[in-house]
This record gives sequence, C-alpha cells and structure tokens, in this order.
Amino acid sequence: METADCVVIGAGVVGLAVARAMARKGREVLILEAESMFGSVTSSRNSEVIHAGIYYAHGSLKERFCVEGRDKLYAFCDAYKVNYKRTTKLVYAEDESQVPGLRKLQAHAAKSGVYMTWMESREANRLEPALRCAAALHSPLSGIVDSHGLMLALLGDVETAGGAIAYNSPVTGGTAGTQSGAGGAGHVVLKVGGKDAMDLAARTVINCAGLGAQPLSRTIKGIAPGSIPAQHYAKGNYFYLSGKPPFTRLIYPLPGIASLGIHYTLDMSGQARFGPDLQWVTTLDYHVDESRVDLFYAEIRKYWPDLPEGALRPGYSGIRPKIQGPGEPGVDFMIQTPDQTGVNGFIALYGIESPGLTSSLAIGDAVAERVV
Repeated sequence: METADCVVIGAGVVGLAVARAMARKGREVLILEAESMFGSVTSSRNSEVIHAGIYYAHGSLKERFCVEGRDKLYAFCDAYKVNYKRTTKLVYAEDESQVPGLRKLQAHAAKSGVYMTWMESREANRLEPALRCAAALHSPLSGIVDSHGLMLALLGDVETAGGAIAYNSPVTGGTAGTQSGAGGAGHVVLKVGGKDAMDLAARTVINCAGLGAQPLSRTIKGIAPGSIPAQHYAKGNYFYLSGKPPFTRLIYPLPGIASLGIHYTLDMSGQARFGPDLQWVTTLDYHVDESRVDLFYAEIRKYWPDLPEGALRPGYSGIRPKIQGPGEPGVDFMIQTPDQTGVNGFIALYGIESPGLTSSLAIGDAVAERVV
C-alpha cells in the first residue's frame, strides 16, 4: 500500500487552489485527477468572469470568498503574469418596472463593500451606445481572466512547493482507516484506478471533485450518508456572436433565483459570447442545444435590439454542480470538515458553482487554515 500526506481529488481551479494553499502550508500534496489534463470539465466551461461580489447573501461563504477572492485573484494574476482584463460591467434594468430592483441590488452590494455607480439610460449609453436600458449600475471591479493560464500558474506553484499531480487516476472507492490493514487509524485509504491502480493511505483527503464530489463521497466507507447533499445538474449553453462585438464591457440583466441570466461577455481574444441560459438536466451532456437559440435572440434583444438575425452560432456548454433543485432558493457553498463528514482527515467541498472561479484562492486559503 502506498502512502501520502495530503491528497486533493480534482484538478479544477478550486482543487488546484486548495492544493496550492496546502502545499504552501508545508504539506506534501498529491493531486489525483480522473481526466488526462487539469481543468477539463467545469473549470473550462464557464464565462471566465471575475465577479465583484454584488449578488450574494450577506454573511454567506459566497459573499466572503467572492470579495476576498476577487482581490487575491487580481493580485495573483499580476504576480504570475496571468492574462486578465478589468473590463468592468453594466447591470441593467430593462424598463422602469425593474428600476426598484436595480436600486435594491446597488444597496445590497454596498453592504458587501462593493460600490457601483448609478447611471440613467443616457449615461449608460455614453459608455455603451448599443445598450438599451432604463438604467444601469457600473461595476468597476468586474473583469475576465484566462482560466487556463490561471490554472497553469496554480499548478506550477503546487509543483514548486513540492507537490505533484497524477492524471488518469480516478478514485473509485475508499475506507476510513480505523484499523491496521486499512491504513491505520487517522488515515483514509483510497482505491485509485487507472493504468497503475493502487490503494493509497492518506493522512488528509480533500474532495474537490466538483460534479463528481457527491458520487465520490458515497464510495468512501465511513462517510456519514446524511452529510452528503443532494445533487442537481444545471446546464448552461453559450452562443458565440459572428461579427463585431457590440459592447466593450460585460452586460448583465438583473439576476434570477438560480442564474445570473443570459449575459454578454468577451473572452481574452475579444470574441463576444452570450450565456449561459439555465436548463435543468439529469445527465452530463455537453452538446449545445441549438433549439434554444430563439430564447437567446429574445433575451439578448431586450438590451441589444440591433442583434442581426443569424448572428448567433453554437459555442459550448457547462454544467453547474448545484445542491438545490429547480424552484428552490439559492444555497451557499458547502465546505465540510471531518466533524461533518464523520471521517477524520476527510474534507469535502460541494456546490462550488459561480462565483467559484473568482473565489478559488480564498476557498483554498480557508480550507488550508481549517485543516492545518
């Protein structure tokens, strides 16, 4: 049986940030990744937006980690030469009926320490002439980031600190080590598949498997079954724009219950894209549903009425790892320590959806503080 000090399962942006924070605390870190490369699932299928922290419930982990993580992310990108753009963002009211909601959002954000400038329609049009709105909020702290470059820099820091990553190494099960022959008390024994399958006894195991977090925890004997939350898949389709981008800033509608709405973003190359929508699904299917393009045209034309017919083409899709179902109120990030998982040395992260990318460094530091 092989042994390890700290095993992080999952090499998405959050797993990499957790691994980096643990390694910088002096732990010997091994990352186990089921895929053939890092960040190939949820972390490569999002808007790459750096969120300011304007939407989240006061006192929640999402609020705390987004605001803290945003500042840490900008500083990290500067220090490690990761490409990003502080594009800023406009959150708009479609008509006068939405203006009170926009005022409420401004006040909510201010209580989170995030201040946005109120703009009447004419002022917003000075910034973005193509935008149709009754009013808008200007968020100066929002931006976009090269998510691949970010993850590459995080992994580089892990390896510099002595950590390592093993690809094509799915965790297929495990046992809480409570007796000799099972790794010894205080260890978790993982069954690792792949070409070089093995049993691995680890002092600390951190489940950062994203969409696979709940199924993975269910395979670990000793995990309290009641500690594992429900899992729901919320698919989001994206469509690219053919032609010249109409806006230089991010454009967002007022947020819904489970989604920030079909918004406008740019990637680092300047390609304009719209999405995601919200489509509850039961399987991990990343095929872009082209039949939803009519919905996109209708939603986009609420703020960009000049969108030409035929200008949208299928892009990509992502699936959010929700722990609330359709029609249910939003749920906070869930980070369970051993007193909740029921297994000494086993930490589990569930429901790390947006703003997970923005929050990643703050999440990593918080997990490392709790563990170390």
